[in-house]
Amino acid sequence: MDPIDRILPDKDTTFVFMLESLRRSHPVYTCGVGDLFVDRCEPRARCRRTEVMRATPHFRLFEERIEALTWFDAIFMRKDPPFDLAYLSATHMLSLVDPAATLVLNNPRGLRDANEKLYALHFPHIIPPSLVTAEMPALEHFLDDLGGEMIIKPLDGCGGAGVFHVRRDDRNLHSILEMSTANGTRLIMAQRYLPEIRSGDKRLILLDGDPIGAVLRVPREDEHRGNIHVGGSCVKAPLTDRDRVIAAAVAPCLRRDGLYFVGLDVIGDWLTEVNVTSPTGIQEINQLDGVRLESTVIDFVERRLPRP
Repeated sequence: MDPIDRILPDKDTTFVFMLESLRRSHPVYTCGVGDLFVDRCEPRARCRRTEVMRATPHFRLFEERIEALTWFDAIFMRKDPPFDLAYLSATHMLSLVDPAATLVLNNPRGLRDANEKLYALHFPHIIPPSLVTAEMPALEHFLDDLGGEMIIKPLDGCGGAGVFHVRRDDRNLHSILEMSTANGTRLIMAQRYLPEIRSGDKRLILLDGDPIGAVLRVPREDEHRGNIHVGGSCVKAPLTDRDRVIAAAVAPCLRRDGLYFVGLDVIGDWLTEVNVTSPTGIQEINQLDGVRLESTVIDFVERRLPRP
């Protein structure tokens, strides 16, 4: 995971996974991507037993130890993007873990295959018109086809970072495209602008392909992004028939790829992203709906453990 001293205990999903595990008397250990290594073909980690609590400070770290990854019953890979070389190497090391000994979630091979922006392209009937390119003329042509308005976003960002709402009549258009594509050398995704974003960007939480909760993230008046990190407000959001249609469309692929805990981003009737690295939203849903979704997730983990 990311450094535990930087997480927000009243918002972080990893925090409540740890809190629920400790409530069930499961010892919890944490480490960073840089703490993983391989010794004589055996993946190992420098880790520390960790306790979390709703207090200040919100965590306590104990002695460091080195353990084979198969010593653990379950491993959560909950490192935030960017999906850089260090992250990629970590997934390769996690792929060496014997699945007959230890459950790794999400599946490291699935994490490598499921870029959070590109994975949605597997479902063309439920996503808005989209283009992936680094070519600025192609992006401008696509913008014109869409009526002069679109969203562009990097393929490796998170929390709304680098997402722009661009218009043909904006004098900054060319500068934004140059910056976003690094002057035509970096791929980005462009999508039709969905005006329904003013009502909110819905986060659907899926567990093994099944929707277990949702929250609507409504952007500020001066923002086009609903992400909580940039000031979006959370509003209670029941699961709709359309949400279930979208979840059912992606569920077979998620199960095939071992993507057990996933966050779908839905604007209006359209799927825009499939978040697989460290989807969040559990605490917001809990507060709005009076539930404890982390308990449902840890129940699932306990059922799927490869050994009693």
